[in-house]
Amino acid sequence: MLYRLHLLQPMWRQMLLAAALPYISLLLWILPLLIFSSGENSLMAHDEGLYAWRARQMLDSGDWIAPWGNAHHKTPGPYWLIAVSYKLFGISEASGRIPTMIAAIFSLLLIYEIGKILLGKKVAWLAGAILSVEFLWLQYCRLGTPDLPMILLVLLAIWSLLKAELHPKYYYFWSFLAGLSLGLGFLVRSFMILLPIMALFPYLIWEHRRHRHLANPILYLGLIVGLIPTLGWLWFNWLRYGNLSYGQLFKFVVDLGSDDRNHNGAFFYVWNIPLKSFPWFFLSLLGLVLALRRPLPRYHLILVGFPLVLFAELSLFSTRLPHYSLCLYPFIAMLAAVGLNWLGRIYQIGFTYQNISPQSLHKKGRRNLLTPFAKIARDLPRNLSYVCGVLGIVLILGGIVALTSGNADIRKYSPLGLIVGLAWLIMPVVWIGRYHFGYKFLTARYWVASWLIPCWLALAVAGNMGLLGDYNPVFRAFLQQRAIASILQTHPIYFVQVGGKNAVLLNLYTPIHAQRVETISQVPTFSYAWIYTKKPPELSKPHRVLGTVKDYRLIQVLP
Repeated sequence: MLYRLHLLQPMWRQMLLAAALPYISLLLWILPLLIFSSGENSLMAHDEGLYAWRARQMLDSGDWIAPWGNAHHKTPGPYWLIAVSYKLFGISEASGRIPTMIAAIFSLLLIYEIGKILLGKKVAWLAGAILSVEFLWLQYCRLGTPDLPMILLVLLAIWSLLKAELHPKYYYFWSFLAGLSLGLGFLVRSFMILLPIMALFPYLIWEHRRHRHLANPILYLGLIVGLIPTLGWLWFNWLRYGNLSYGQLFKFVVDLGSDDRNHNGAFFYVWNIPLKSFPWFFLSLLGLVLALRRPLPRYHLILVGFPLVLFAELSLFSTRLPHYSLCLYPFIAMLAAVGLNWLGRIYQIGFTYQNISPQSLHKKGRRNLLTPFAKIARDLPRNLSYVCGVLGIVLILGGIVALTSGNADIRKYSPLGLIVGLAWLIMPVVWIGRYHFGYKFLTARYWVASWLIPCWLALAVAGNMGLLGDYNPVFRAFLQQRAIASILQTHPIYFVQVGGKNAVLLNLYTPIHAQRVETISQVPTFSYAWIYTKKPPELSKPHRVLGTVKDYRLIQVLP
């Protein structure tokens, strides 16, 4: 008996390793993209700097309700996360971004789990790999903002709803977790969580006869429990500011719903999403067509219905900003994985009329998806390979031009163009190697990998150059000067009518704050102050300029 158990141990180890392999490979895929940097970090103004500054106010003051002295227009979830990270790892740009990076990693694993239920393991892994190399997604994975934590909770809710269907024995546990996730989403992102909740309604209502989620009281119990932290925060706020405590939350939503910020029209996301998720958006359109032609039997309203409804909601919402669309990117990745997997099958079979005939694609008596599109699809992998080759050549030429440029700011982008350009040549090389030189070992896996590698290299090089972490190097270099840093660390600094987008960075990087004043005459002699050069205050006292960075000047008032 003991001998048999001893023989079974290697088998169990192999099974555990096989089960863990997708997670390990996805972690090895995304972790370098999250940590590659130039060695220097500086925050993005305006939003990231605001969250970092407000979290620091909480930590410094010990007031975790409203340290800014007035009723606030956002729920405190992101400030709490960043403040806890500051407490654990110290105050820095990197520690402020740790909660988002953790949320990004778990979101990636959840996309794999959701995709495994909807599409199978192979396409699910491909969806996770694609999500990691979508530009806007990775950019916000490395920013200290609440977008990724909210998306993590949305994905956790969707996964829990799916698990509740698949495992009736644990139906109430998964239902409670789904409600809890959506309730906590309000703490993290305020009323913005309502958009993905509404996008779930087609699935929740249309498929209600099957899953009965909306009639499950445990789901609502989880929702109420998830709202408890927010309700507690509102109660303590109400004790201080009365009706303003929740009035500001509603006012902020009303303002967003009526403000056409940056004049981004109703078609803003039509061009912005394809640009920020290139090239995966176009593959996701192919995946969408395939999904519409052959809907998933039970989960079609999640894979297709959720992103389409959310896209419509975002387009109708008056304030349209790129990061508002981030919740769409996991679904773009899943649909792109469907499209890329389909193209890989065509690549593997070949592109001649004979090889792509319905008879050769017939499998187990079922009609294959390629049949209706045979005439269009037969040359699609080849044409895409050559298009990507042309893109690679253009990038290489751009890198050469940048390398020979006399402008140092342009020259620094030369490695990005050369490396990524060479990477995009992999795809036509793989195609030519298989279909012109007969290298049959160049299977669909190589061709699919040739889509992923250039995007991964582009983001890795961009991160290594500081383009995904060092957003204000001018501020960083100025504040790191020994003379400036010594003053900021040891003296209180007055703020004289300091405004503008980057003012939030001055707030964060100024450790000791003095009062905010209207004129320089209110600044005591020999004290230090920031002034805003775009709208300079009346300089009624003699002073000396210690340094200037962008539109701001650090001065010392003289007698």
